[in-house]
Amino acid sequence: MKIVDLHVHSCRSDGTFTPSELVELALQKGLSAFALTDHDTTAGLEEAIGYANGRDIEVIAGIEFSTEYKGRDIHILGLSIDWKLPAFAQHIQAFVDSRIERNRKMCGNLSGAGIDISYEKLLDAFPGAVITRAHYARYLLEHGYVKSLPEAFERYVGDHCPYFVPRQKVTPAQAVELILQAKGLPILAHPTLYHMGKEALQTLVSQLKEAGLVGIEAVYSTYSAGEEREMRQLASRNGLLISGGSDFHGTNKPGLELATGYNGKLVIPYDIWERLKDRKKEMYGE
Repeated sequence: MKIVDLHVHSCRSDGTFTPSELVELALQKGLSAFALTDHDTTAGLEEAIGYANGRDIEVIAGIEFSTEYKGRDIHILGLSIDWKLPAFAQHIQAFVDSRIERNRKMCGNLSGAGIDISYEKLLDAFPGAVITRAHYARYLLEHGYVKSLPEAFERYVGDHCPYFVPRQKVTPAQAVELILQAKGLPILAHPTLYHMGKEALQTLVSQLKEAGLVGIEAVYSTYSAGEEREMRQLASRNGLLISGGSDFHGTNKPGLELATGYNGKLVIPYDIWERLKDRKKEMYGE
């Protein structure tokens, strides 16, 4: 059976594999296609697609937007985007600029607490990456300030830590609109992780469908069988397609494997991607 993985991160956001290394790993795992969906950036797409050229695998151009909805962090995936469209590229650059400003402030806060850190030192430690909190955590671990990655989030970079600086975010509906402008497929990522309750989640899905949402990530590494069933039913009730992904981050998520998730339990059939591709043809005539 042909399989895919429609939610993957590289070192260009908070993963640890380069885009080229992801292509090699995907081939080893027997994937027919995978989507590179780095957080708020398309910086790794050129490398991944170029490296896959002539190889027996499809790299799907993607992105994962971090958005804010009623005080919650909601993620919207964009699959099969035309990331080179000028208007879309300008929006992405604005996200990058906002993240840089946030990172400089956070580094200042941590430096004031006696930690030997600066934005430039983070860039040196993680060349080519869009710096996220995962990079802070690894930097703190590698320099002996914490004994584990979870401790770094608990003490220094978590939402409620005194050193944390929130970043400006778009709404989920605005992310959907941006993805549609890039001729992509907007997908609500891992809904069960938001712990919203069924009624609140249905309200969000209804609003996003009106904005143009195409699908729900109904197959995911951490879902129980019951949760997957609920997400499939949620998609069906709302006339949405399903998507699926591992949310692979390399060593930043220990035990989570590309394609197969935790303990080899994840399976995402190729026909899930085929249905999404068919919908794209219907939407954009491509």
